[in-house]
Amino acid sequence: MDLGIQIEPQLGFAYDDIVAIGRAGEQAGFTRLWLSDHLFVNPDAVRTDCLEAWTALAALARDLVTIRIGTMVTCQSYRNPALLAKIAAGVDHLSGGRLEFGIGAGWKEAEYRAYGYEFPAPAVRVDELVDTIEICTRMWTDEKASYAGKRYRITDALCAPKPVQAPLPIWIGGSKPRIFRIAAMYAHWVNHTAGDMTPDGVRVRQEALDIACRDRKRDPRTLKRSAFLSLVVGATARDVDALVADAARQAKLTPDQWRAARPSAIVGTPAEAIRRLREYAKIGIDHVNALFPYTHEREVVDLLGRETLGALA
Repeated sequence: MDLGIQIEPQLGFAYDDIVAIGRAGEQAGFTRLWLSDHLFVNPDAVRTDCLEAWTALAALARDLVTIRIGTMVTCQSYRNPALLAKIAAGVDHLSGGRLEFGIGAGWKEAEYRAYGYEFPAPAVRVDELVDTIEICTRMWTDEKASYAGKRYRITDALCAPKPVQAPLPIWIGGSKPRIFRIAAMYAHWVNHTAGDMTPDGVRVRQEALDIACRDRKRDPRTLKRSAFLSLVVGATARDVDALVADAARQAKLTPDQWRAARPSAIVGTPAEAIRRLREYAKIGIDHVNALFPYTHEREVVDLLGRETLGALA
């Protein structure tokens, strides 16, 4: 198992802070730096910065050197699919072949409404996801790509240069049965992101993914698995309590309420984190994209690099 760093730009990250966290991750041995794809954190956050994900990735492609970068996950609705394919190919070039292409159906209705996007029913958004993946994969491989789907179409679309990577790794995030069937058809990775994220809850979805693969005559072992987990790790129990207290304060909760609301969060010392992470490794999780306490990312990244990552390799 390896670990990545999940950054939520809508919380107010400055670009220089993201670069600093990414560089700390490179030094510590994290394999990936992920950005979520949102437009704002909530409708009243008028003074909270939110960098657009692909703009930031293009800059990170040049400012970071070894760590892989990607979206966890791109909302397929926010960009024309052909343009998204072109953007992703360009970022893969800018990064020297370090892009991970994470994509999902989209869910945050407030963003759709504010930006004037249609917000169709979930089944329709999933249809759009399929069309987007078809368009992207064709544009990354065909000289001239054409496709007519349920929602999107292209005709003789050009994409040059092609991505450096062939294939460009596709990650699909979600937890519903149809998403698993789509992942079994198209994805290299699935990221478990919602619902019961305890090991028992993830195990059930792992079994559903295996069934989806076998239904499509695919070896389940060829579909890698990831989990989105909150990690609150401190050198001592006192440090852990301080991190929890700060996170609870930001969420306007008591520490006990914060803990109770996050049963799958890995909260503890490095030794406790190793024990909990190994539970996920045992059920076939290959990667954890870890969300750290906001404003404390670098200290937790440094600590895990010194005392945890080596034990998980």
